[in-house]
Amino acid sequence: MTGSMRLFGKMVTAGALALLSWTSLAQAQPAPTWDELAAAARREGTLVVIGPAHQEVRRVLGPAFKKRFGVEMEYLGGSGGAAASRLRSERSAGLYTADIGLAAIQTLATVFYPEKMLDPIKPLLVMPEVVDGKNWKRGELWFPDPEGQYVLRLFSYMGEMFTVNTDYVKPEDMRTARDLLLNPKWKGKIAVHDPRSSGTGSNIAAQFYAQMGGEDFLRKFYVDQKPMISTNERQITDWLLRGTYPIAIGGDASEVEKMRKEGMPVLAVFDMPDVKSVITGGNGTIVLFNKAPHPNAAKLFVNWIASKEGLEIYSRASKRATARNDIDEDSYLPPETIPRAGVEYFDSYDWEFSVETKGMVRRLMEKMLR
Repeated sequence: MTGSMRLFGKMVTAGALALLSWTSLAQAQPAPTWDELAAAARREGTLVVIGPAHQEVRRVLGPAFKKRFGVEMEYLGGSGGAAASRLRSERSAGLYTADIGLAAIQTLATVFYPEKMLDPIKPLLVMPEVVDGKNWKRGELWFPDPEGQYVLRLFSYMGEMFTVNTDYVKPEDMRTARDLLLNPKWKGKIAVHDPRSSGTGSNIAAQFYAQMGGEDFLRKFYVDQKPMISTNERQITDWLLRGTYPIAIGGDASEVEKMRKEGMPVLAVFDMPDVKSVITGGNGTIVLFNKAPHPNAAKLFVNWIASKEGLEIYSRASKRATARNDIDEDSYLPPETIPRAGVEYFDSYDWEFSVETKGMVRRLMEKMLR
């Protein structure tokens, strides 16, 4: 062995030992306390969160965070598309105003992530109850992005396939999803969220494409069945209740559940024999924006919202099942919305499906419905 090779070998060995020592030291470091995280956050004074335009979330999340830690939250609620436009505009002017994003996967996967607006969120997660895999249904934290460190998934719940007015749609009409949706009896009597728009409508169309027969099914349903297309979830839900359109796809799920409890003739359908049931994440994915103006407050928040306390508050406000296994979801959520262990689901928040299939189907629907 030459002298240079021996020297190289010693350097590699020294480097490996240094890395091992650093790793051991990092693992030996005690986790900070909530008080320590909160003290650093309070020195920054506030936190800026971009989140969903959900009244109950807006009402409870900021006050709960402030009550727990004494840190103000500026909550900017709105659609994912609006948030993306705002951040693009601000960043082009050299402004970095937001710390955290709570949003649906589509905006995260197709805007924030590819346009490099994010810093890894995984290194910020330090509290034992957050990083301990036994507290999560998957046995570990759920990072759907390719690197497994930028996007943390907090929600996983069953999404309804469609909702029916039971004064008009009977059990014998619902033998399979395909038979119901393509039955000539319901031609012109189905309301559906616009499949040409990014978000709910195109996501539903992409699920149909993946599970029910590709472009052929889309054409038979969206063209031949002549559904009423709308971008207004409440309008779709109102049509359902009135029986104007007794089958609704993409309505306001929380309003439907409220009406069902009040005895209205509405039923959300989650399972059909010819397709896999769907799980989704809603606005239960969280990211850390790079150049965050309040990094310590952001670190405190991501640990809190992923903890049992914080995530249960968010879950109750959103009425969504979580990825944690230590929250008593059965006490406040409809059982049909909570995924069952051992069941194989179609995950509409799969990264590749979100990045590739949804966009392709949206463009297909734009052409089909011209």
